[in-house]
Amino acid sequence: METISQPASKKVSRPFKTYQVLIPVLLGFFVIGWLFLDEFDPAVFLSFDFTIVSALFILLAFVLMLMRDFGMMWRFRLLTDKKLSWKQAFHINTLSEFTSAVTPAVVGGSSLVVIFLIKEGINAGRSTTIMFVNLFLDELFFLIVCPLVFLFIPLDQLFNSSSVIVSTFAVVFSGLYVTRLVWTTTMFIGIFKRPSWIKHILLTLFKLPLLRRMYSKVELLTENLVQASHDIGNRSYSFWFKAFGMTLLTWTARFLVVNAVFMAFNPININHLVVFARQLILWVYMVVSPTPGGSGVTEYAFKEYYSDVFGSTSAIIFVTLVWRLISYYLYLLLGFIVIPNWIKKSFSRNKNGNADIELED
Repeated sequence: METISQPASKKVSRPFKTYQVLIPVLLGFFVIGWLFLDEFDPAVFLSFDFTIVSALFILLAFVLMLMRDFGMMWRFRLLTDKKLSWKQAFHINTLSEFTSAVTPAVVGGSSLVVIFLIKEGINAGRSTTIMFVNLFLDELFFLIVCPLVFLFIPLDQLFNSSSVIVSTFAVVFSGLYVTRLVWTTTMFIGIFKRPSWIKHILLTLFKLPLLRRMYSKVELLTENLVQASHDIGNRSYSFWFKAFGMTLLTWTARFLVVNAVFMAFNPININHLVVFARQLILWVYMVVSPTPGGSGVTEYAFKEYYSDVFGSTSAIIFVTLVWRLISYYLYLLLGFIVIPNWIKKSFSRNKNGNADIELED
């Protein structure tokens, strides 16, 4: 067992800055504000018949987000053999969502899960395993659910070309679906079958002159990948059934938030399967957004994509704001509240001031 220690005198920097929180908030609200000024009709807002039923559907949207968080926390506990308490799992989930919200989607919070788990007492090898397994399960959900849902929906209802941005959805979605299929297959081979093959290919690739500077990091990554394969190779079918079941709950609940919000403002004449399926496509589009958490781009794309659900552009703008408040801005607020105390506790856990990371032999 090897231990890596950081000197007590080394100052630990904050994992985020205030401006990193303000940027996505300002981007999102700037786009929403611009849409309101450009297309919002106050008469449409006043025409909303907001009843107790509407309030209940808004509450349902919050409950669905809680179900989503519960699924993620449950999965973290399962993958750590319940070495994490519910409180620790809550911290890791909140930190992951927060970092996803303040960084571009291609960076996301999943890559930082290893650090969060280590700070909660899980060794580096197991933490890397959990990161890979989480990524694999999330991608597997996408690859399985998309074709199943799309079997029941005509393509012209999924890829309407009402605007320039929506007309690109089909191309972007197709390309990213193939990319995710290749990536998930690679992870499956690397984790479950032949981790040594993936290690050899990656190390050979990163010996090239343009990539050589990243060789040491990739070498560590491949070592962790091999270790991850050994760690999960003997898991039972029931383990994977539970893990994928929680993944199914997590993502389904998250996408159904839109359905609940729509029901709060337009309870009739909605094809909810189409609304759900479009969330799968929009999620893929958010992944390639260069802005933190897809802010700005997501609000505009959502408004364009779902503009045909409501008879008024003003109505969909307001619904977009409510959806983002529940599914995105809430995590920014929650992370801002949770992170300072987590930093204080996690970095002061060792009384001698050392942050110890255990590596398996």
